[in-house]
Amino acid sequence: MMIKKDFGSIVANKRKERRLSQPQLAALLCERGLDVKAHSISKWEKNVNLPNILQFFALCEILEISDINRTFQIGTDEKLFSKLNDEGQAKALDYMNLLVKSGEYVREEPIIYQFPRRTLSLYDLPVSAGTGQFLDSDRFSEIEVGDEVSSSADFGVRVCGDSMEPLYLDGQIIWIHKQETLEEGEIGVFFLDGDAYVKKYHQSDSGIQLISLNKKYAPIQVTSGSTLKTFGKVVG
Repeated sequence: MMIKKDFGSIVANKRKERRLSQPQLAALLCERGLDVKAHSISKWEKNVNLPNILQFFALCEILEISDINRTFQIGTDEKLFSKLNDEGQAKALDYMNLLVKSGEYVREEPIIYQFPRRTLSLYDLPVSAGTGQFLDSDRFSEIEVGDEVSSSADFGVRVCGDSMEPLYLDGQIIWIHKQETLEEGEIGVFFLDGDAYVKKYHQSDSGIQLISLNKKYAPIQVTSGSTLKTFGKVVG
């Protein structure tokens, strides 16, 4: 099996048909629990790299690509089906449907492996990506997740506001690994003076700041009199 060299241009064209920017597409993939950055999509579209299998199928779902083989011309030129025009392929499919309906040529259904599932807490009140809202530790629901969520995730919260766009969108669930400290540049959930935020952590000689990704929001300065607590690091 091979994927034609125009894979990148196909992805780019489908993305533009959906009127999505590369950061917007990356954000939609992140919503599905896949850690994809805009620069990764740029490399796909330039045929520098290819997505992994989970990223590929999520990409097809978002871009509404239903006929994967035909869209990406996956296979070899020796495949009989690929040599047929639209009318020929339609006739071949009609005959295949007749074979299926006869019941004599239907293969046994394969056993589908069920990936392990686990239950995580999803907090009802959103953390802020704009103005700040308190994360109420007593109000949460239990949600079942699979391997689409990072194995290091301990709980989930919803983003409120647009200050972490384009990476995290308003209403999006993000998954958090509990830890009390973050490294420079990491994104986490913080408790600051009565409110909870999702922000990028920045520390310099002038002190600690909580940074928004959306440039229209100014950094939040943590003063010496502030009460700051780190809930954890965003892992998906």
